[in-house]
Amino acid sequence: MKIAAADVVHLLHGAEHATLATQSLQMPGYPYATVVPCVLDETHCPILFISALAEHTKNVLAEARTSLSVVHSDAGNVQAAARLSIVGDCERFEPTPQLVARYLRYQPDAEQYLALDFMFFRLQPKRLRYIGGLGRMGWLEREDWHDIPRLALDDEAALLRNLSNEMPADTRLLGLDCYGLDYKASGKQLRGTFAAPALSADALIQAATQLVKALR
Repeated sequence: MKIAAADVVHLLHGAEHATLATQSLQMPGYPYATVVPCVLDETHCPILFISALAEHTKNVLAEARTSLSVVHSDAGNVQAAARLSIVGDCERFEPTPQLVARYLRYQPDAEQYLALDFMFFRLQPKRLRYIGGLGRMGWLEREDWHDIPRLALDDEAALLRNLSNEMPADTRLLGLDCYGLDYKASGKQLRGTFAAPALSADALIQAATQLVKALR
């Protein structure tokens, strides 16, 4: 079944947490699964900010091949809910200040860890298995993933600054991409989706502005 990239992007952006499966050093041959915050970079790749002391960090440093799974945040019956498994390589990297700022918008409490032994990793997908519900499932290949439109971090930050003044008092902007807008309202992370991908600056401004107006 052909999977729409937008469905995968929206599901990933709507997840606050994900289950990360690494290959265990303590018990070779067995997977080790744990829950981590789910924040994406400008290419929609999951970013991990994890401590050197954590078991999963030691596993990733020894073996980059990992898997990450998310499920729709409002899932009641998980068998019928949208869910996603990513199979790929977890690579350690040094983030730019712009990417750190994006991460902290989603996870502000993580700022206290910047001076500790925490490290940034990026999960580079090789294949993505999407299940949209009963009978709706399929794979998204790495080549398809790399073709997904992206918004540069500097452009995102500028647009968010312009939109922030229009937000309701109890609502905070988190991130913006070509498919939608992430925000937090009453302590809950939410996502507003565009009717179609916004592939130009003008289309992005118009779509984002309409979404923000609808929140008032």
